[in-house]
Amino acid sequence: MTWLKLLQNIIHYSNHLLVPGLLAWLFFPKDWKKAWVVMILSMAVDLDHLLASPIFDPNRCGIGFHPLHTPYAMVVYVVMLWAKKAEIRMLAVGLLFHMITDTIDCLFMFAQCDGCYAKSALKSWLWIFH
Repeated sequence: MTWLKLLQNIIHYSNHLLVPGLLAWLFFPKDWKKAWVVMILSMAVDLDHLLASPIFDPNRCGIGFHPLHTPYAMVVYVVMLWAKKAEIRMLAVGLLFHMITDTIDCLFMFAQCDGCYAKSALKSWLWIFH
């Protein structure tokens, strides 16, 4: 395993497990434990990977590819931030940070895989920046 892949794994899993605790403490200080659990449960968004074939491809960026990882879904997650129920807002924070984490993972992959960005769904979603 290269040092870059090791760093990628450390960042990815820390962002999925530890950083949500920090976000819970920052945004929901009175209910941070509950918020942390809700944010961890937001990882169920990865169930949309089951719709892909193959289910796991180490050279595929999930952002823009999987249905719950598209900009359309992310707009829904942003709207959820204004929900009256705190649990919905907690879930929204977890989902949005999940998308950030997966985007970071894609950037690591692009750095290690020639041509992966060119064939990624993320590239087609970034037309606004071109």
